[in-house]
Amino acid sequence: MLRTYVRNDQYTIQFGKRSRLEVPIGSELKAELGLNRNQRLRVEVAGEPKWRGEQNRLEIVYDETTESFRAFQPVTVPDSRLDSPLASHEAALDVGANNLVACTTTTGLQLLYDGRDLFEQFRKTTERIAHYQLLLEDQRESSKRIDRLYRTRTNRRNHAQDTLVRDLVERLYDEGVSTLYVGDSKGVLSTHWSAHVNEKTHNFWAYRRFINRLEDVCKEYGITVEEESEAWTSQECPECGEREGTIRHEDSLACPCGFEGHADLVASESFLRRQIAVGSMARPVYLKWNNHSWREHHSPPSLVETTANEAYTDQSTASGGNVALGEAQDD
Repeated sequence: MLRTYVRNDQYTIQFGKRSRLEVPIGSELKAELGLNRNQRLRVEVAGEPKWRGEQNRLEIVYDETTESFRAFQPVTVPDSRLDSPLASHEAALDVGANNLVACTTTTGLQLLYDGRDLFEQFRKTTERIAHYQLLLEDQRESSKRIDRLYRTRTNRRNHAQDTLVRDLVERLYDEGVSTLYVGDSKGVLSTHWSAHVNEKTHNFWAYRRFINRLEDVCKEYGITVEEESEAWTSQECPECGEREGTIRHEDSLACPCGFEGHADLVASESFLRRQIAVGSMARPVYLKWNNHSWREHHSPPSLVETTANEAYTDQSTASGGNVALGEAQDD
């Protein structure tokens, strides 16, 4: 994917009936376009900014799948809800695999973003990549078709990820959340309950990219992101504190004391309780991806659905030396 960054003092952007962006370009391109040395490239842009404020570094990405350029412009907003005493709540995230994000807030809100359908789409594209890799001749490492599939797979993932971040942060903003706790990236691999889950979290879901995008959007809304250790939160019983004796099976966490609950929601709640006192929880909000947006769903996936999807997960993430599972060509 072609990506470039423009310093905040090197571009201008104006919005209106004919919105336009001006950026500096090299002398060779200026000669090709017939511009003199003092002129800059001017292009029309579509869309309206969600926020207005002091501009920061501009990110420009070329999407080869849609043959279009996309621009991301972070801005510093002077007036945020941090100025209000109402914005004093906190939240914690558990970033997973089958459920991409589980979130708990001190207001009692719990959010669960289901990633099964999204991963199944990712898995099918991965299988197509592997199929075409086997057909390569003359020791070729790739082809235009394979490169296109890699880009499509990554763009779909990034679109879902960026939309999730925006949806999540807007909900937290509406709840008056001022501080968001996320797992320390150095400890994520050691805290997940399965090697397969680790592979899905870091290969399919691209954990570090997700956290970077989350921090950018939270900054827009005046929400502070803090990385803390989340060790044992996925195995710790919220009722009695037991760790060694609990059993994690797909989405459920069971304890010898009799407690049973949704493992990812329990993990996000336990993570939050380590930072601050938390009251009772409301009924969780479950969200599913429809290829365009995250929509609220009436109920969590059933145990039958969960088990079926886990079978796919094990097959597609097992370590078998399959080049298509790598993320090196995706970004």
